[in-house]
Amino acid sequence: FDKILIANRGEIACRVIKTCKKMGIKTVAVHSDVDSSAVHVKMADEAVCVGPAPTSKSYLNMDAIMNAIKQTGAQAVHPGYGFLSENKEFAKRLEAEGVTFIGPDTHAIQAMGDKIESKLIAKAAKVNTIPGFDGVVKDAEEAVKIAGEIGYPVMIKASAGGGGKGMRIAWNDEETREGFRFSSQEAASSFGDDRLLIEKFIDNPRHIEIQVLADKHGNALWLNERECSIQRRNQKVVEEAPSTFLDPDTRRAMGEQAVSLAKAVKYSSAGTVEFLVDTKKNFYFLEMNTRLQVEHPITECITGLDLVQQMILIAKGYKLQQKQSDIPINGWAIESRVYAEDPYKSFGLPSIGRLSQYQEPLDLPNVRVDSGIQEGSDISIYYDPMISKLVTYGKTREEALKKMEEALDNYVIRGVTHNIPLLREIIVHPRFVSGDISTKFLPEVYPDGFKGHMLTAGERRELLATAAALYVAVEIDGEKVEVSGEWNLASALLPITINGKHRNLQCLLRTAAGEITLQYLGTSFKLRVLSKLAAYLRKHMPEKIPEDTSSILRSPMPGSVVAVSVKPGDNVAEGQEICVIEAMKMQNSMTAAKTAKVKSVHCKAGDTVGEGDLLVELE
Repeated sequence: FDKILIANRGEIACRVIKTCKKMGIKTVAVHSDVDSSAVHVKMADEAVCVGPAPTSKSYLNMDAIMNAIKQTGAQAVHPGYGFLSENKEFAKRLEAEGVTFIGPDTHAIQAMGDKIESKLIAKAAKVNTIPGFDGVVKDAEEAVKIAGEIGYPVMIKASAGGGGKGMRIAWNDEETREGFRFSSQEAASSFGDDRLLIEKFIDNPRHIEIQVLADKHGNALWLNERECSIQRRNQKVVEEAPSTFLDPDTRRAMGEQAVSLAKAVKYSSAGTVEFLVDTKKNFYFLEMNTRLQVEHPITECITGLDLVQQMILIAKGYKLQQKQSDIPINGWAIESRVYAEDPYKSFGLPSIGRLSQYQEPLDLPNVRVDSGIQEGSDISIYYDPMISKLVTYGKTREEALKKMEEALDNYVIRGVTHNIPLLREIIVHPRFVSGDISTKFLPEVYPDGFKGHMLTAGERRELLATAAALYVAVEIDGEKVEVSGEWNLASALLPITINGKHRNLQCLLRTAAGEITLQYLGTSFKLRVLSKLAAYLRKHMPEKIPEDTSSILRSPMPGSVVAVSVKPGDNVAEGQEICVIEAMKMQNSMTAAKTAKVKSVHCKAGDTVGEGDLLVELE
């Protein structure tokens, strides 16, 4: 190919452009009007605007993208992940125009994209599958009947779904009815397809996937596994390759089943077969993603292959150059997904804003950062809130984890709330370090939600000493001071030595009133350094009375109101749904914190709301 159009945005568009440049292929970026100065647009050789901000009018707008292809003369299209990457209509339209789709053919996309059909094909190919109902569920009552037959708990999920959208777990009839309603609404808004299916929910599983690579000549390989069990709301947060749990026999069995499924649908390109693995190492086929996965970099680290390059070569008709015996597991790689999210709200509700300061920890060896943003970029409500994928690599898992700690401490992100505090806690948690994980890791380790790093007595002393030293540094000469280690107060990072231990802190805020906010061990702490007199006088200052949160409902994140189910004068019960807010394509049900009467309603369906906006007041 001389020219490839990338039908995507953000980090994955940048990732594909990097490989195209390496191969000497010209690139075309597409973008919405709000993305006109995005990094992927600047990196590409040409760029075409395909519509306004909402995805349905831009990145999912097939007519506009087909026009961009004609206008630029691109011979092939790489769809990245999400958007049109698993859309068989798009692949068909490209084929009709004689443009190569860098991915599998439409038959494989259709067969694997439909969770019902894919399960039947998997069964026929002798792949282990989860017990469940293989048809389309008509309505909520039929859902309840099927759930009763399979036995609770059950998973209700969108047939065309993915990315944790349109999925609900139900433990009883009532939850099945509610799950059916929410899942079909989310599925309709995310995929334009509200068909659902129901299957047995495997409790406490691991989520382990196998990367496959197949060419158009019948050759297929499995490129080992990725452990993706650390998730929140069915979306992955930390991934690693290989998995601590698999022995060579289980790995081979999973790899061989993944390849036999790929061959059953005449698959060609990179693809991923996802499995649920229970505590006894039984594994069950979950789904096949007929595209490049978000977490592909960790596989590249341990195998040495460039998966985007392989996809391009395969699409052009080249044969695979490797045999199964050529695929190594070299070392260990870990990926942390860095999101513009508030980890203190259900492990991560989207946050928006502008990156006022941004520095990736690329001066460290064996660190890879796949990002599509830069200092000054906006994180908007229209798209996925991912900032980057931070990948570290080591000869051993221990080495890769140590490197990840260091990389997270050296990563500077200001202007948006981010999930580094959570990532930093996960990778040092004893359960994670020992490999004792399942998809329930986050709710089990933090049953009351994530609260940040809990300081030991020694750590508390380190933190206070640093704050005091910082405060004094300002007082003395405003530039530099020897505490231990030289500090440049203009730098975002504070590399210091405390009691002979090297630490990297970040100073997020420093005021003349002695307020200092430090990021320490990933979590940001608010500290106050006061003179003795000021500390004494502070005792007499009136405290601000916190707002009674049980009688007012504020929006926990920016988004749009989908539905309001109450009006002034209504009586609501504790836990009753008051309204539904959609942000970043996820629907969130807002409920009453107590039984009361509705005093006033400050929003209506279709409104755009910001974080902290008042929605409803109760008496």
